[in-house]
Amino acid sequence: MSLPRIAIDAMGGDEGVRVMIDGAALARRRHDRFQFLLVGDEERIRAALEDHPNLAAASEILHAPEAIAGDEKPSKAIRRAKTTSMGMAINAVKQGKAGAAVSAGNTGALMAMSKLALRTMPGIDRPALSALLPTLGDHDVLMLDLGANTECDARNLVQFAIMGAAYFRIATGVEEPRVRLLNIGTEETKGTGELQDAATRLKEVSEDLAISFEGYVEADKINRGEVDVIVSDGFSGNIALKAVEGAARFVTDLLRRAFTSSLRSKFGFLVSRPATELLKHSLDPNNHNGAVFLGLNGVVVKSHGSATAIGVANAVALTARLLEEDLTKRIEADLARLGEESLRTGGQR
Repeated sequence: MSLPRIAIDAMGGDEGVRVMIDGAALARRRHDRFQFLLVGDEERIRAALEDHPNLAAASEILHAPEAIAGDEKPSKAIRRAKTTSMGMAINAVKQGKAGAAVSAGNTGALMAMSKLALRTMPGIDRPALSALLPTLGDHDVLMLDLGANTECDARNLVQFAIMGAAYFRIATGVEEPRVRLLNIGTEETKGTGELQDAATRLKEVSEDLAISFEGYVEADKINRGEVDVIVSDGFSGNIALKAVEGAARFVTDLLRRAFTSSLRSKFGFLVSRPATELLKHSLDPNNHNGAVFLGLNGVVVKSHGSATAIGVANAVALTARLLEEDLTKRIEADLARLGEESLRTGGQR
């Protein structure tokens, strides 16, 4: 049985059509149930499909005369939604022509157009951008929000926790995710009033959900494997994410410099190559590709703009899994279990 079609914005990302089509083709070879709606310049898409007959047989092309630039302002992008590959891919989800959309294009434009076209789910005030990051534990850690909302109140943070836990269950199979709020300390008195209020509410509602709320976590513990879902406002979350990514690049560049500094170092590199390859694999963003906009009436996944075909294939596979497990209905069920009044008052019914 085939899954609902996945709309691919073929024009997004640093490499554009070639990488997006190569990635979709790789995903199709791994999972032959995938069906696609390829949105973009029809001539260029058909040329790219010549090397991928298996993908061509499982795809329909939707011609889009324009594409969103990487530096285009979201306000301008919204006005061109009906004629751009990104906007048309999202609109295909709205119209039921596709079950989900994947784009490697402009993040701000993708969020703005997705929110306008699909709207937020009942019971969710704001969508959140979420992503899985590598850890030393058995599973990746999910972080949200990573930049969609610079300011959040306690209610928003509680909603993010509910959405993040639902997503994490699908991604990892862990039935009771460990959830924490990103803070400047782990003591109960630390942080803003919004954080403290959100912590109080999550303690009260966690018994009604399959959530193990464990208080606060500091940024230096993000990758330790001690927490499953980290909840934050978009401003703090984006800074933390960029710091983690920067530290990863610093470590790899430092190792590269150290291993090429002398003949002895080069020999040491050969001896330790299996370990360095494992490190490279763990830190490669292509192996954790696919940021999900949670809280919308539809599934939208953002691929890294610099993703390789492997990265795009991983983003497509994640998208398919979210469709198969019906992420939206899972979030709706958790929200219904608590009820609107519980979210507003902190669980006092």
